Amino acid sequence: MKIWNAKLLFGLLITLCFTSQGWPKDRPNILFLFADDQRADTIRHYGNQHILTPALDKLAKGGFSFMNTYCMGSIHGAVCQPSRAMLNSGRTLYRVSMQLKKEKLLAEVLKEAGYETFGTGKWHNGQASFLRGFTKGKAVFFGGMSDHVKVPAADLDEDGNVVNKRIDTTFSSELFANATIDFLKNRKKDKPFYAYVSFTSPHDPRQPPKDFLKPYLPSKNLPLPKNFMPQHPFHNGWMTGRDEALAAWPRTPEVIREQLAEYYGMISHMDAQISRILQVLEITGEADNTIIIFTADHGLAVGSHGLLGKQNLYEHSMKSPLILTGKGIPKNQSSNALTYLYDLYPTICNLAGVKIPEGVEGKSLAPIWKKEVEKVRDSLFTTYEDIQRAVRTNRWKLIRYPKIHKTQLFDLKNDPDELKDLSNDPAQAKRVKDLMKLLADWQKATGDKAPLTAKKKRSEKIDLTGRKRKPDRHQPEWIKKKYFDN
Repeated sequence: MKIWNAKLLFGLLITLCFTSQGWPKDRPNILFLFADDQRADTIRHYGNQHILTPALDKLAKGGFSFMNTYCMGSIHGAVCQPSRAMLNSGRTLYRVSMQLKKEKLLAEVLKEAGYETFGTGKWHNGQASFLRGFTKGKAVFFGGMSDHVKVPAADLDEDGNVVNKRIDTTFSSELFANATIDFLKNRKKDKPFYAYVSFTSPHDPRQPPKDFLKPYLPSKNLPLPKNFMPQHPFHNGWMTGRDEALAAWPRTPEVIREQLAEYYGMISHMDAQISRILQVLEITGEADNTIIIFTADHGLAVGSHGLLGKQNLYEHSMKSPLILTGKGIPKNQSSNALTYLYDLYPTICNLAGVKIPEGVEGKSLAPIWKKEVEKVRDSLFTTYEDIQRAVRTNRWKLIRYPKIHKTQLFDLKNDPDELKDLSNDPAQAKRVKDLMKLLADWQKATGDKAPLTAKKKRSEKIDLTGRKRKPDRHQPEWIKKKYFDN
């Protein structure tokens, strides 16, 4: 009897403690919607009149958009993994482990603050870290990519064990939306929730359901990217990896248009699943007290600069869309401030009224929409393996290729598509020198020890015309026949 009374007293004290801090009544729910490989220019509300994204348009109109949000970069070809590691830890690339073994996860912090933490979809950073952060999980994919109708999925049971491992044949975006809807409908509502919904769309295989591909056919009606090229003009150090092998060289306008149609179809299908989630949020009566965040882990080339993947530092590949909506966040407004995806960690902590852990390097974005500041940094640094480095200010961007001793300089104000390299213009010599110094300063500040000039210069010449390609094991048969068997 005494033991029972002690437990009861302890429980009452904990309840009083949380109540005095405003939990759970005064803390918002957080719905985090995360796309995979989605370019920042693939939302109709931002001016792309060739794509259908009604749910994302509604979020953008009802919230605050950050128009210059970036993935910092990657140490290997699967850029998704380090991007997610940085976002979930709030740490920079060279100070985070890919499996998140020791870092304090955002979900962990929220769980300890009394949030019910739910995860579904792609978790590319190890099973053990997911189990540290999430109290509930359904249709979790512990991996990087799969056929969208053959998804390796698993659930968490009540004791936090991984169970029900399976290959699920529900289309990935529907599978993860279904899991989220089930969570929203059946939760007890005695705590605020953090729901991490990590889609694998529009990552290839680009295999949208036919009804969502249909609006983009015939694909010949789709415009090519303004910076479309048949081949990249020089060897950037990563020209023939898995992503780049999804179409033959040289890239033809016809093939790029077809892949754009499939890419857009994937985004539109995911948009429809997001709409389903948002509808249930309204039905359950929790919409008014929920902060909704939509972003992607990085962008994608899809024909820009003769490239297909994200293993480059051009704007189309490192930039992500970012929208926040909810109580206290202005509607239909935007900022051009330079931001990183990992800034979301402290931003969400601020929104949840939770102390930001030591070691978090991101900067809260809340002061921007509150009009307290216009920006949180003056410049921004991106990096890929040891072969590409870039730095940008509000207007200017420099990309350095150490292995081939090459530099590019772009005036993003007048050349947002990065088509005119000004690095050899004598009038820009001082600017190049200053940006190279700024790049070196960023390297020092973030722990990047790679040299900006290799000891032995490699040739930048390359011609991939007719090079043989092999599909990865995740591509369905029709994609193999369409893009590889010719």
